[in-house]
Amino acid sequence: MLELEIPGFGPVRLTHLVSDFTGTLSVDGNLLPGVGERLNRLAALVTIHILTADTFGKAREALQEINCRIEILTGEAHDVQKEMFVRDLDPEQVVAFGNGNNDRRMLKLAKLGVAVSEAEGCAVEALINADIHVNRAIDGLDLLLLPKRCKATLRY
Repeated sequence: MLELEIPGFGPVRLTHLVSDFTGTLSVDGNLLPGVGERLNRLAALVTIHILTADTFGKAREALQEINCRIEILTGEAHDVQKEMFVRDLDPEQVVAFGNGNNDRRMLKLAKLGVAVSEAEGCAVEALINADIHVNRAIDGLDLLLLPKRCKATLRY
């Protein structure tokens, strides 16, 4: 469990990290440098769930060395599917990472929503619904590994 006390934001007790893959942890389906190592370090503290439509068909291969659960989304309304996934886990215990319009609902619902830009950019709706914006996935993951950074950003 990751625990933070953030003045004005309140206590944060996270047991799950839920993340998009394409454009958030990867570019063109390739896991970004440094992301895997950080995810595996975080896996000792929280359960990691990767939710993806797998646009490039590379998610399972890219994440094979990562201690995580992968959910390949099918059908339509991926925004609703991601939101329901977070709701089923208990949103108060979830940190969510995403960059797309289909991430906006889970970013808003999660206790802590992190919008990531990377090379594919970040949809404005995802940004509006997040608590924090970072330019790189590794920066967002480091907010959890080095929690004083997160506290400094969110405190009132």
